[in-house]
Amino acid sequence: MRALVVDDEVALANVVASYLRRGGFDVHIAADGETALHLARSVDPDVVVLDLGLPGIDGIEVCRTLRTFSDCYVVMLTARAEEVDTLIGLSVGADDYMTKPFSPRELVARIRAMLRRPRTTPSTDEPPTPPITIGALSIDGAAREVDLDGEPVRLTRTEFDVLAALAARPHQVFSRTALIEAVWGGNWVGDEHLVDVHILHVRQKLGDTADVQRYVRTVRGVGYRIGTGR
Repeated sequence: MRALVVDDEVALANVVASYLRRGGFDVHIAADGETALHLARSVDPDVVVLDLGLPGIDGIEVCRTLRTFSDCYVVMLTARAEEVDTLIGLSVGADDYMTKPFSPRELVARIRAMLRRPRTTPSTDEPPTPPITIGALSIDGAAREVDLDGEPVRLTRTEFDVLAALAARPHQVFSRTALIEAVWGGNWVGDEHLVDVHILHVRQKLGDTADVQRYVRTVRGVGYRIGTGR
């Protein structure tokens, strides 16, 4: 597996890289956004560990550009714990975030948990699973594609997994813990409100709002479920 570590703090980048190498990763390091995007295009990483506060092209712009040509996992690092930074980072396609200082072991554990999530389509010997249709929404798990009113909806890997988990059990209400178990796995550690951020982004891309919840609905005090209506 290939990893790209992007941080202008050279000592920290080297520490993270050393932990990843011990875990069997082929690691590349970049200290600025321009170099990071060049490396991402050339080595096609499976995961990018990306600092928010880079010189020149910052982490937000790197992530936004990265999402135009790669579906790799992105873990955003930030020295600022303010919620707005976290939300901005995830809104451009980051899958997870960690606030400095952090444990390199925990970072590697989170990356391994993400990479264990299935990414392959069924073999040709298996019958294809039909797409799930909910109103005007179609979710094709085999092709990992989502259509709304016949038009494709671009979701990140994690956004697709969250939506697919909800759609697979249309009558079940998922708590944050249940969604983390279904999408991130039982060994994941971190802030459960990460679920809320990904739900927000899925809703935005499906045209839902807090008041008009056509597809991803909030069950107050419990969690989320898929469904149609207002």
